[in-house]
Amino acid sequence: MLEVHGLSRRFGSLQALDQVSFAVPSGGLTGFIGGNGAGKTTTMRIIMGVLVPDAGTVTFNGQPVTRAVSSAFGYMPEERGLYPKMKVAEQIAYLATLHGIPAVAAKARAAQLLTRLGLGERLTDQVEKLSLGNQQRAQIAAALAGDPSLLVLDEPFSGLDPLAVDTVGAILHEYVERGIPCVFSSHQLDLVERLCDHLVIIAHGQVRAAGTRDELLKAHAGHRWEIAGPAGDWLARQPGVAAVEPVGGEAAEAAGAATWRFTAEAPDEAQAQATAQAVLQAALAAGPVRAFGPWRPSLVEVFREVIVDEAPKEVRA
Repeated sequence: MLEVHGLSRRFGSLQALDQVSFAVPSGGLTGFIGGNGAGKTTTMRIIMGVLVPDAGTVTFNGQPVTRAVSSAFGYMPEERGLYPKMKVAEQIAYLATLHGIPAVAAKARAAQLLTRLGLGERLTDQVEKLSLGNQQRAQIAAALAGDPSLLVLDEPFSGLDPLAVDTVGAILHEYVERGIPCVFSSHQLDLVERLCDHLVIIAHGQVRAAGTRDELLKAHAGHRWEIAGPAGDWLARQPGVAAVEPVGGEAAEAAGAATWRFTAEAPDEAQAQATAQAVLQAALAAGPVRAFGPWRPSLVEVFREVIVDEAPKEVRA
């Protein structure tokens, strides 16, 4: 397990990180998400020892992450770092040898990784001759070259087509099934929701939410429900109902049907369930009900609730 404890880092007047703490457990993918400038890349660079924090520590399996420990990590930086004039297979093999893999095994490993990533016919091409998407695949192979004990990947899916996304996702799951922790950043929230078991949301240099995917989605669902039923103002008049939001366009309303999302104002789950059932009975009395059930937010909606409209924390002198 990777554990980040109270990381802080300032660049001049900018407080890039402010007491950032989270864990990356074994046996699952951890999605590290946030807007531009939120602190994701700075955190990853500190994990890898590229940057030194002003405060805080990073541990791996309970031990401080030293240069020797981080050298066994697989790292994909934000900037592509491959040698443009070098043949892609030679480069991946070379990186594998830097991790102590014998030359013959390193050559075989490079070919196997690149073939798995769809570059089997481009092994002898120079990196600069590859398309941007294929350079991204090669960069992923570079992070995996040394049979890493931890994966730290900064935007690994950027520029990949859907088939490549599926391939990379499958490869990463194979690593976590072997017990290797993996944390990656991404702006593709639908992809993070689909792939990740754990989530960390960062904004303005602070962790705003962290936990398993299901925990976060459930926590932000609240006592909200969605009902597709008869049109009219009957829902807004129901006791214990608040924050009624229409879902869909005016065409459904004109056809005598509508879909709404509403909040059951209640002190506990039992009372919320009772309010929801009362709404259902009122809907059935007003007309046919096509669908009814608890509302489950998407990660995009959770992300917006957590970070949108929150002002950056004032920088302390």
